[in-house]
Amino acid sequence: MKAIQLERFGIEHLQLKEIPTPATGENEVLVKTTAASLEYHDLIVVENRMPFGIQLPHIPVSEGVGIVENVGSKVTRWKKGDRVIIPFISRWEAGNNTPYHNQLRTGFSLPGVLAEFTVQPENTLVRTPNNLTNEEAAPLSVAGLTVWTSLVEQANIRAGQTILVQGSGGVSLFAIQIAKMFGLKVIATTGSKEKEQKLKDLGADEVINYKEFPAWSNEVKRLNGGTGVDVTLDVAGTDTIEQSILSVKQHGFVGLIGLMTGTKLTIDLVPLITNYVRLQAYSVGNAQELNDFVNAIEKNNIKPVVDTVFPIEKVQDAFHRFKSGEAFGKVIVTF
Repeated sequence: MKAIQLERFGIEHLQLKEIPTPATGENEVLVKTTAASLEYHDLIVVENRMPFGIQLPHIPVSEGVGIVENVGSKVTRWKKGDRVIIPFISRWEAGNNTPYHNQLRTGFSLPGVLAEFTVQPENTLVRTPNNLTNEEAAPLSVAGLTVWTSLVEQANIRAGQTILVQGSGGVSLFAIQIAKMFGLKVIATTGSKEKEQKLKDLGADEVINYKEFPAWSNEVKRLNGGTGVDVTLDVAGTDTIEQSILSVKQHGFVGLIGLMTGTKLTIDLVPLITNYVRLQAYSVGNAQELNDFVNAIEKNNIKPVVDTVFPIEKVQDAFHRFKSGEAFGKVIVTF
């Protein structure tokens, strides 16, 4: 089968190879990959910037979709031709995450989805939404599910609240779409004049250019009647966490889901304690939650934002587009 194999770290070393097709166990499903979506952690894996080691050779990329090619002798839930979402945490069916689940992450300890075929457990595959193309559905298992579980399961968002959405990456665009689905007011930030109108077109009620307002928490409060927002998802880490905490009201929710500017946090505890702010770290979710997300996407006809689509032969160009920071929406790779 064809696969993108990383034998040395660096985007320039992503090479299309012919490798053996993996064998399928009796409770497993052979999935033919149709589309994969690039995430920030895929970039830092390829560039060897992860805090833990990645064994080489390695097939990267964590989120994607495919079509069932073959099933094991005891598989009953799936048949050849079914469209499915490939799980990120391979065996997390329901309930809380465990150390066992955490060991089995697609694109990290397990081979990623930049391969013509992957083998998946029967019970954590989830059907692809009927209203989405393969390219549109590719980012659901990581970016989309992380936002869904953070906002719906952890923050318990509800109509009438206000959310601050940071930046215009795939996670943040999902946050706008899910927040509007639930009836929230959305304040978004961006450093790009060009992207301000795109964020409004997607559903943002107000947009702040953080280059014009470096202490953007003050502008957040001005746009929200002098008070902080109910919820924000911090996507950058080191450089933004202080402003995230200052942007929420008493008993506000700050979801910690990104690390684009670093993993070390130095914060003033006073506003955190006096405002009873809840900091909640979270990563993706289980198959049951992904199925709930799929149902919501279909019912509300949500269409994830796709920036560009590259064929597998142009995977290096796809990573360069992603790394440029110019994309608005997801960068997709197709087989």
